[in-house]
Amino acid sequence: MRKLIVSEFITLDGVIQAPGGADEDRDGGFTHGGWTLPYWHDDIGKAFVGLMQDVDAFLLGRRTYVTHAQAFEPLPKGDFFGDLMNGPAKYVVSTTLEKPIWRNTTVIRGNIIESVRALKAQSGGSIITDGSSQLVHTLLAHDLVDELHLLLYPLALGGGKRLFPDGKTTRFSLRQATPYPSGVVGLDYVRAA
Repeated sequence: MRKLIVSEFITLDGVIQAPGGADEDRDGGFTHGGWTLPYWHDDIGKAFVGLMQDVDAFLLGRRTYVTHAQAFEPLPKGDFFGDLMNGPAKYVVSTTLEKPIWRNTTVIRGNIIESVRALKAQSGGSIITDGSSQLVHTLLAHDLVDELHLLLYPLALGGGKRLFPDGKTTRFSLRQATPYPSGVVGLDYVRAA
């Protein structure tokens, strides 16, 4: 069975909303977009490349999918990061996306839980989900997440979309913690038995 990995940038108070840019996600009046940028370190990028070595599929919500597609689809073949992001199959959960805009995309419109279970049951490498807060809440609520790869940033934003849904107890075991010079800590968890 394939592993489903949730990889997120997260603040001390659990916010995962709009880490990469000011206008990435302004839902709920969120004005703190781009909060990861001051903490970048090349070792964070190297760790992500390492994580992606066993990944052959993305599972994303529509908004994260569109953000990724607009950033990575235009990158030419031979661009290291473009090849890393464009190579895996893409699965996007959406009832509103008319036509895929990123190569090798399958749209999941039906039963999300059964579709993800079927995807996990296929042979292949790991499946990775990032961003996609609503989808992640659904995956966690149905015990479909096998690993969490969190980059914990040393700041609190006081509000925004959170990683974990309310009302669900979910247990994970810490496999590894990696501090980075910028103050970020990589936290690698596996689902507790």
